[in-house]
Amino acid sequence: MEEELLTVAAVARRIGVAPATLRTWDRRYGLGPSTHEAGEHRRYCPQDLAILTTMRKLITAGVAPAEAAQQAKDFKGPISVEHIMDSFEVREDLVEALYAASKLLDKTFVEDALRKDIEKHGVIASWSEVIVPLLFLIGEDWEKSQTGIEVEHLLTEILKGVLREKSSGVSEPCNPRPVLLASVGEEMHSLALHALASALAEKNISTYFLGARTPLEALNGVITRSAPPAVFLWAQLPRNGDPRFYTDIPAVRPAPRIIIGGPGWGIDSDCPVAHVNDLSEACAEIERAVGL
Repeated sequence: MEEELLTVAAVARRIGVAPATLRTWDRRYGLGPSTHEAGEHRRYCPQDLAILTTMRKLITAGVAPAEAAQQAKDFKGPISVEHIMDSFEVREDLVEALYAASKLLDKTFVEDALRKDIEKHGVIASWSEVIVPLLFLIGEDWEKSQTGIEVEHLLTEILKGVLREKSSGVSEPCNPRPVLLASVGEEMHSLALHALASALAEKNISTYFLGARTPLEALNGVITRSAPPAVFLWAQLPRNGDPRFYTDIPAVRPAPRIIIGGPGWGIDSDCPVAHVNDLSEACAEIERAVGL
């Protein structure tokens, strides 16, 4: 059977980036169609799509684009289009509007637009379809020109603020014991953790949010005192993904479900805890832990 080939627009829709981003990845990192010939339209095969999906996941998790591209190129597993689990979309008009407003430091527009989008589509959809593509564009500006760091910092704080608003609204939680969320070690990156807390709040799941740079002592203290049904540990950088954060925790009853996320964890085949790749998977694991 002839292999299915996809256009630039089709691939962009599937993995949730702008078509311009695909062209940038091709030009800068060599992540273009494997069979492209000069003068012909770009067509991506399933293996190309798998590599680009890996690239997208790594960047979303915080890996630098150049490093993510190298890891994506090392992807060897055969895959067909119908077996790629993620189905990303990108609402390009909104992303472009937010991108322009962010560069103008238009805080009010960005806040209002994000609030409305989350209210209409929910946190998980807004994160994957709008926020992540927007972060791609801002990050690419920095990679290209080494300018605009103020835009990235302001946008990050706006995102945290909007997500915190959403996560503070659990009035009647379905879980009597809150789920514990923490960025471990010296991990300063916590935006994905804010998104998770907000997405869980939509499901009426309450959380203890320990945030960035959570030491093992603080983690163990909360586990001992609250016996959470689930503990989610985020590590974006490898130096922070220390297995002691899930092996050296106190024994409590009932035992919490331990879930780790982020590219900082070195995952072995015999890893004793659950490992998730994205926001949707993290929510699903925690929902199971609280009995939903």
